[in-house]
Amino acid sequence: MKLNPLVSAWLIGGALLAPHALVQAQAKPIELRYSSGAPPKGNPWVMQIERFAKEVGEESKGEIKIQPFLASQLGSEQDTVQQVARGRIDMGGYSGGSAALVLPEVALLLMPFYFRNAAEVDCVLDNHMTKIVTDGFAKKGVHFLGWTSVGSIDMFGKKPFMAPPDLKGAKAAIYANKTQALFFSSMGASVNPLGLPEWIPAFQTGMADVVLTTITYGLPSGLTKVAPVVSRVNAYDSPGLTLMNKGVWDRLSKPHQEAIMRASARNPSAKYREEIRGFEGTLFGMLKQGGGQVVESTQEQRDAWRKAMEPVYPQIVKETGGDSAAFYATMEAGRKACAK
Repeated sequence: MKLNPLVSAWLIGGALLAPHALVQAQAKPIELRYSSGAPPKGNPWVMQIERFAKEVGEESKGEIKIQPFLASQLGSEQDTVQQVARGRIDMGGYSGGSAALVLPEVALLLMPFYFRNAAEVDCVLDNHMTKIVTDGFAKKGVHFLGWTSVGSIDMFGKKPFMAPPDLKGAKAAIYANKTQALFFSSMGASVNPLGLPEWIPAFQTGMADVVLTTITYGLPSGLTKVAPVVSRVNAYDSPGLTLMNKGVWDRLSKPHQEAIMRASARNPSAKYREEIRGFEGTLFGMLKQGGGQVVESTQEQRDAWRKAMEPVYPQIVKETGGDSAAFYATMEAGRKACAK
């Protein structure tokens, strides 16, 4: 059958254009929403998130686009970490306290004075906890991408708190978690669970004498105006965790998964921590310049805190839930190995 020349031209043109159209359709990047509570500017967390998004784009040759949603645009950390687990949000960066809402055992990493120093916690996390954390989150429908950092948790108040007896009779504002409640109560302090917006009024009205938090929150929030003395005891180094919905991860092709892992490997956890610790140093300097007081603890003082806390750790482990005994055993083995 002889075709009309116009029809022939249309068919030939369509055949030539069809593969091009398919390529164009395939070229649309996979978009992943990344949730973070980090303020939108003026801090290293945003730089780290934007750098990660850029490097994922590079490693995937533009086939994956990570869209950051900062300043809790998609909801609070406590809400969005559970949405990541349910698959309503693709991924995000979380503090250990928020991540523990999905995997309770993570809260054990936040036990005050459990780790002897920052080097020890870094060693234990990187070399001993990654597998058990990865496996634990996988059972909850979450893929663990790696460690980042929230920063050092110190004591803020109107006077120094450098030894366990200093807390006796003090009024402590706490996050609503058992670990901090057990810590303060075991030291003879009374505890008052309060949300972050309530901390400043609590210090103003005398309802609070001390709180555990980071300088990266304390200074920008204005907390240091009412609690201007920071006792740098490093109660614990709060880890950050990058989490992704496992269903979303599993649906990615292997090359796309490998691209994300290559991007993650370009900035190891040590670099994240170095950047946060440098930022902390800058903020402590600003606090001093503004008339605040920073009291540095010695290793002997931290050891005294740990000795006072040692009888409390088994209770925290017992009340944490999940497979906390195995998790704690892994932490203990890691500490021993890292002490060598």
